Amino acid sequence: MAWIYLFFGIVAEVCGTTSMKLSRGFSKLTPSIALFVFYGLSLVLVNLALKRLEVSVAYAVWSAVGTAIMATIGILYFKEPFSVLKVASLALIVLGVIGLNLSSR
Repeated sequence: MAWIYLFFGIVAEVCGTTSMKLSRGFSKLTPSIALFVFYGLSLVLVNLALKRLEVSVAYAVWSAVGTAIMATIGILYFKEPFSVLKVASLALIVLGVIGLNLSSR
């Protein structure tokens, strides 16, 4: 169940970060409100996941997967520049999280 909480915490964090971009510096009301709702939900869900998961692993997965998804959304939806270095850097982040997860067993 902890991994399910973490998964939905990541989804909520990605929605919060996307809302942050869409709020245009708090000038758009609906995304500005959504930002706080999604970040609050994300923190609640990650906190529930931490009941069963090691904090190092949970936080690494939460931040790395969220970063990778947001980079993808940035490239595909917000038309941010794509580069091989960006993809390679994200791959290294993911490999680091895998390493942390394997070391905790």
